[in-house]
Amino acid sequence: MKIFAYAASGYNGHLIAVEVDIRRGIPGLDIVGLPDSAVRESGDRVRIALQRSGFEFPAKRILVNLAPAGLKKVGASYDLPIAAGILAASSQIPNPAEYDVLCAGELQLDGTVRSVSGILPAAAAALNAGVTRFIVPKANREEAAALPGGRTVGISKIGDLTPLLEGEWPDSPGGAEESANTLAANGGEVDMADLKGQPILKRALEISACGAHHLLIFGPPGSGKTLGARTLPGILPDLIPEKSLEVTRIWSQAGLTDDCTGLMRRPPFREPHHSSSLEGLLGGGNAEKPGEVSLAHGGILFLDEATEFVSRALQSLREPLESGKVHLARAHQRWWYPSEFLLMMAMNPCPCGNLGKEDASCFCSVSEIRRYWGKIGGALMDRIDIRVPITPVSPETLLALPQERSKVIRKRVEKAREAQYRRYESESWSLNASLPAGELSRYAPLDKVPAETFTRAVRMLGLSSRAAHGVLRVARTLADMAGRAMIKEEDILEAAQHRRYGGRDLFWLTL
Repeated sequence: MKIFAYAASGYNGHLIAVEVDIRRGIPGLDIVGLPDSAVRESGDRVRIALQRSGFEFPAKRILVNLAPAGLKKVGASYDLPIAAGILAASSQIPNPAEYDVLCAGELQLDGTVRSVSGILPAAAAALNAGVTRFIVPKANREEAAALPGGRTVGISKIGDLTPLLEGEWPDSPGGAEESANTLAANGGEVDMADLKGQPILKRALEISACGAHHLLIFGPPGSGKTLGARTLPGILPDLIPEKSLEVTRIWSQAGLTDDCTGLMRRPPFREPHHSSSLEGLLGGGNAEKPGEVSLAHGGILFLDEATEFVSRALQSLREPLESGKVHLARAHQRWWYPSEFLLMMAMNPCPCGNLGKEDASCFCSVSEIRRYWGKIGGALMDRIDIRVPITPVSPETLLALPQERSKVIRKRVEKAREAQYRRYESESWSLNASLPAGELSRYAPLDKVPAETFTRAVRMLGLSSRAAHGVLRVARTLADMAGRAMIKEEDILEAAQHRRYGGRDLFWLTL
């Protein structure tokens, strides 16, 4: 039997072989293979835990090698595999040769096995390497069992290893169907009925949800930008199985699945503060953890007060928006995480926020407004397909009865997305926002009249090639929402209307 641990390194990570050699010599325990302080300290935890659990800690020279040695080993999840390796090498537990085992868990001094983060990516890495048996903390069992093809056992104390390795292994493999979690990764969803008035914003939110188009909302303070943005998660459909697994793996890697008993089904909603660092958004740092762009994978990344974010952080979003991945490089290592998310930003129309407000005056100059909008950057703005200006609603509107609820709108969104899933069934993408420019002529063809309207709109608005392609993608979504195979002129006009704000010319702000 070979015992494996797991080293987190980006989305895939690495399996670590735990090799133990016991020989004559001055009693002691050496751990080699580039361990950090937490792994080096595991020697004392393992020794006391084994002794208090009725096992004998060999009074010999013990060498634990964590291979490959070039990868840094971080965290307390190595306690259980090191303890199991010592027990197996000293013949205190069975050592069956017919299979290999992945172990992960932190030990308390009384032998209790504590839960650790990163169990799901560890199990996925093990399955990819042909290791199908997992021994994990009892609290992490459901998480590891969510993957099909593996046999998972959760233990609460180290003494449970003996009967387990003697053959008392579960007969049925785990699978995603055995445990499903509806963890609210967004911290609660705001119902669309709570957003009073704002019909244009509601329409834009539904379009964005149907095709996963990036969205910008701007208006005076108190007009409903943030409230409107927080209604978007409620109209998104559940994650498809493949995306659900990816999202859960990322959240497990980040240690955010403590209350999760299976796969995450709802799209995540991440709302980082504008003071977030570049590492906080993209990931990395000393722990190589996923950042906000990866935690939003399959869901929404909402940047409230977008102009308050540092320029470097905003411009760093361009790569994941284009490729759906974030690649990080440090002096001696490279890694990546999936980052397919719907970007939604909210901001004021001008530095003072009064532009467009009926009962207030804006004294910002045209140059100040240009500099303010310039903080977003033309390259990032060019990737935003839908821009929505809003103004505060009247008191009478605030007292009006609630209108459509999110669950009603979600059914329409699900129907539009099902049409896209069928259309792109044989492709590497599944939603209109990801439709490559080279495939637009195939999947978003235009008849003569819509083509003429499209040409006029692009020239009048001075759109770049990327922006023009964005208009076609939104028009394709509008046709799907209407249940039509072909794009009509009205779809082009509405898509172009959502594109006209925030462009290279700011005449619309100074009228």
